[in-house]
Amino acid sequence: MGDKAQTHHPGAAGRAKAADHPASIRNVVLVGHSGSGKTTLVEALALTAGAVNRAGRVEDGGTVSDHDDIEHRQQRSVQLSLVPVEWDGIKINILDTPGYADFVGELRAGLRAADAALFVVSASDGVDGSTRMVWEECQAVGMPRAIVVTHLESARADFEEMTRVCAQAFGADDPDAVLPLYLPLRGPAGPDGHAPVTGLVGLLSQKLFDYSTGERKESEPGEDQLPDIDRARDRLIEGIIAESEDETLMDRYLGGERVDVKTLVQDLERAVARGTFFPVLAAAPAAEGARQGLGTVELLELITGGFPTPFEHPMPGVTTIDGRTRELQACDTEGPLVAEVVKTSSDPYVGRISLVRVFSGTLRPDETVHVSGHGLTDRGHEDHDVDEKIGALSTPFGKQQRPVTHAVAGDLVSVAKLGRAETGDTLSAKDDPLLMEPWRMPDPLLPLAIQAHSKADEDKLSQGLARLVAEDPTMRLEQNQDTHQVVLWCLGEAHADVALERLRSRYGVQVDVVPHKVSLRETFAVKAAGRGRHVKQSGGHGQYAICEIEVEPLPGGSGIEFVDKVVGGAVPRQFIPSVEKGVRAQAARGVAAGYPLIDVRITLLDGKAHSVDSSDAAFQTAGALALREAAAGARIHLLEPVAEVGVLVPDDYVGSVMSDLSSRRGRVLGTEQVGSGRTLIRAEVPEFEIGRYAIDLRSLSHGTARFDRAYARHEPMPPQIAERIREQAGESP
Repeated sequence: MGDKAQTHHPGAAGRAKAADHPASIRNVVLVGHSGSGKTTLVEALALTAGAVNRAGRVEDGGTVSDHDDIEHRQQRSVQLSLVPVEWDGIKINILDTPGYADFVGELRAGLRAADAALFVVSASDGVDGSTRMVWEECQAVGMPRAIVVTHLESARADFEEMTRVCAQAFGADDPDAVLPLYLPLRGPAGPDGHAPVTGLVGLLSQKLFDYSTGERKESEPGEDQLPDIDRARDRLIEGIIAESEDETLMDRYLGGERVDVKTLVQDLERAVARGTFFPVLAAAPAAEGARQGLGTVELLELITGGFPTPFEHPMPGVTTIDGRTRELQACDTEGPLVAEVVKTSSDPYVGRISLVRVFSGTLRPDETVHVSGHGLTDRGHEDHDVDEKIGALSTPFGKQQRPVTHAVAGDLVSVAKLGRAETGDTLSAKDDPLLMEPWRMPDPLLPLAIQAHSKADEDKLSQGLARLVAEDPTMRLEQNQDTHQVVLWCLGEAHADVALERLRSRYGVQVDVVPHKVSLRETFAVKAAGRGRHVKQSGGHGQYAICEIEVEPLPGGSGIEFVDKVVGGAVPRQFIPSVEKGVRAQAARGVAAGYPLIDVRITLLDGKAHSVDSSDAAFQTAGALALREAAAGARIHLLEPVAEVGVLVPDDYVGSVMSDLSSRRGRVLGTEQVGSGRTLIRAEVPEFEIGRYAIDLRSLSHGTARFDRAYARHEPMPPQIAERIREQAGESP
């Protein structure tokens, strides 16, 4: 780390070099809210590592942040991106994730592919609730983490206060495990009274690292700076020693023994790699023309020295295709091939590109691999289990793809032209097919009903949608058989906007957004009778069929029950199935507002037939007419679907969420405490009221709550709402 006070030499700019051993790889994911400065930090690290020139450009044009035209138009990251750099002979795969909640699927893919996380926190904005939630997820799986404070140039920036906030937010179990390794060094105050940060003070080495000239320069601190350094240094040393595997070290330190800096650095690195100590650092982008951004050298040293190698990443669960557990050694370059597609994208020139993390074995171009999917057919994904040939392997860098010869276990690589592989799929040896357990993805809960803008778009819509959901497992495609709508289920409005933009710009499909329809039903509120008479004798072969039915309501979930109580052969036996077919067809079309009829018993009581003119078609028509007549004289309930909703919310927002649910005609069923400071609210809410709940709940809870939903049943709508629906359907109440 930076306090080693060594000279580090970056790798050659722009070289695509395959790592030959997992020990020389570090995979780190950047996490933080939108606007915290993650992408700017990636560019600063790339500049310091020599991967870009002083203008921030890669050798063959563009910047490391040139990934997607949509990102340029929306002025924010919307997808996971990989930027590989080299430092001290170590290949660092930096995974930059979107900070906006709608793209949490990209974040989870980044967490899956990485071995450690760097939490980026803005000194001017603080720590938001969603960042805390991601920290807790990392904590649950023991992922090593560090914190970097950005936006130190802001007039409101206070590094010391931000460190305290981070310790409070992230160090609930042990605040002394969240401590700074450096203190900012401020220059002279400007006319506005703000003193800019020009360098850092290393607490372990007690050295000053001055970045004011654009180059990192080391010097000794002044006498006036030592008291502040000593206070912070003592606390840091105690925090490191508390995590030391040498149980005698604390007693020796408290007894006055001087602990060697090398020992402290080694203990610090081990504690960081174990995920028990979380250093706080500071960083700022380089000034125009400068070669190094403030704190970037220290960050690169932390990543290479303190973050774990892929060897230390627990192997996700692996099974054979038929579900038998397969035990594999973590990160064995000579072991069976097991790799996972963590991201899928499309390039207008290359086609489909799959970003792959290799967990076992070595991946090489032109070999045939087995592609195993998880069969997410409920999300509109095709089930697949096929062999495919690996195309060219490359390392992404901005919009460029630089060829590499292989990818060993622990590395990340882009694979071209895997036509069937989707995000989350497993790549394994053709003769030894395996399947990795899927990572947890949030359910998309915001419906977006779409239709093709023109006939030409209609021809391309199906293929465009299939490609869209293949790239994004947080998107679900539904072809609703009740409403006859095509529905894309998304995570939020920004997610939906990106989906529409990609359909248009990437797949050439223009669509129109239409109001999302809820699947309503109808049922009889009371018993009713109906007579269907279908008699036509004019010209040619006549039609004759009369039937009398009785309709009575049944309990919810009963469906349509047909009963034959005809006596004396009033309706010939061969035509009774015709009557049933007719009434069931009419029930499917609806009897009041055009929604399917459910939960009734239809009893055929009597009827008449003609020896010549009666037919199957005539009795089908008579059955339908009888049901419509029964409905005309009865009170019909419109039934709406009711969802069982579970809302996990911080305790501070429980009252607001429960009040909001009540305003949506919801019935709160109960609450229960989940962990520390969170409550799970169970409620039943009509689906009419929660179409935009994914957006509204995020606003209500400042992004700290999440919910799930499941269909419970259909139940009668309030009369005033049902009347409005009938009017919209062109029916009288």
